[in-house]
Amino acid sequence: MVFFSFLVLCLITFFLWRISDQMPDVLFRLSEIQKDIAELRRQRDDSNET
Repeated sequence: MVFFSFLVLCLITFFLWRISDQMPDVLFRLSEIQKDIAELRRQRDDSNET
């Protein structure tokens, strides 16, 4: 049982490390998606006004 608990702890640690390693890239992609959505809304609002 102790070995199983240690193994689960190692897996959790590994996945947390992988997630934190990729976090800056994920945040950058989310910010780029936000900018694209804002630009599309601006274009849509501009076309609705004319």
